[in-house]
Amino acid sequence: MSEENSLEEIKKFWPKDAPDVTNVPKYVKKYKKDLIVIKYGGNVLIDRNIFNNFIQDISTLNKLGLSIIVVHGGGPRIERKLKKEKIQTKFINGLRVTDKNVINIVEDVLIDFNKDIVNSLKKKGSQAISINTKINNIISVTPDKPELGFVGVPDKINTDIIKDAINKNQIPIVAPLGLDNDNQTYNINGDTAASAIAKKLRSRRLLLMTNVEGVYDDRKSLISEIKPYDMENLVNLKIVQGGMLPKIKNCIDAVENGVRGVVILDGRKPRAILKEIFSDQGAGTLIRK
Repeated sequence: MSEENSLEEIKKFWPKDAPDVTNVPKYVKKYKKDLIVIKYGGNVLIDRNIFNNFIQDISTLNKLGLSIIVVHGGGPRIERKLKKEKIQTKFINGLRVTDKNVINIVEDVLIDFNKDIVNSLKKKGSQAISINTKINNIISVTPDKPELGFVGVPDKINTDIIKDAINKNQIPIVAPLGLDNDNQTYNINGDTAASAIAKKLRSRRLLLMTNVEGVYDDRKSLISEIKPYDMENLVNLKIVQGGMLPKIKNCIDAVENGVRGVVILDGRKPRAILKEIFSDQGAGTLIRK
């Protein structure tokens, strides 16, 4: 972005169904010196309309000059490919058991999706760069539990490539893959990868796009904002459970380690990202101290 995008310039690319455009310069000023990490995952990965909305939102942020990093998942796409290849896998605590056969498919699918995001952004007029185990790898891993196979935990994050891209007004698109000391590829849980990058960069926000509205209380009402301690209470009381537990664990870890706020929001809803960043009411559940 030019240092000051005028309101008239913003109106040319601001989506019609987004929040009030007259408020945008105020929020750009608020966020322009900070980093925002966005994790795009869950079942929202399959629907092409949702994907196109996501691409438009990311491109809009880029045109406004905000510094964003995208970390994507790929579970449903991986599942589809494994079924096609007639390969069955199982999960332990939400993590896919990944043998030699499976890791090759996981890597291929994630890198293919990575390129798809980069190319789609370029068509919208935003420059993006691929970051994965074949190009610009930034994540060093240690193996997770032996029974999980080639599933890794981020050990070191090299942020130089990310910072260089952002300085050039490019969008880093990061696949949740990493390499060990022997250059073996490991799969990483997408939320874990995004949280590790956000912590290392001490980002202002980590947005976790998923297929739920956010976190609900015991009355099934959406919680708009919550502190880490209160979130832990919801977990202990089993109000938050099941598939949300690993996500919540990553949220709390990020907020306790340098990220100013984590938001769980519904990626199926058009303009969810823009509503979160450019309106006071936000979208989804904000977790911060």
